[in-house]
Formats: sequence, structure tokens, C-alpha cells
Amino acid sequence: FVPIFSALRNLFVPPRSKRSVLAAHIHRLQAMAEWKAVTVAI
Repeated sequence: FVPIFSALRNLFVPPRSKRSVLAAHIHRLQAMAEWKAVTVAI
């Protein structure tokens, strides 16, 4: 459980260096696109 949770958290939570709202929003959009691509392939 922990390795999977860690990978998902790293995908959806923006790094601390990206503190602006716009950077966080773009990070989440990219994460959702990646998530959708992975879940459709399964």
C-alpha cells in the first residue's frame, strides 16, 4: 500500500518549490491527464 500511495501522492501534490497558485493548478492538470491516460490503458 505504501509504495502505491507514495507514487500517487507524488503525482498529485506539487513540489514545494512550486508555490504559486498557477504552478499548482498546472501541476494538477498534468497529473489528472497522466492519471486518465494510465487508467484508460488498464
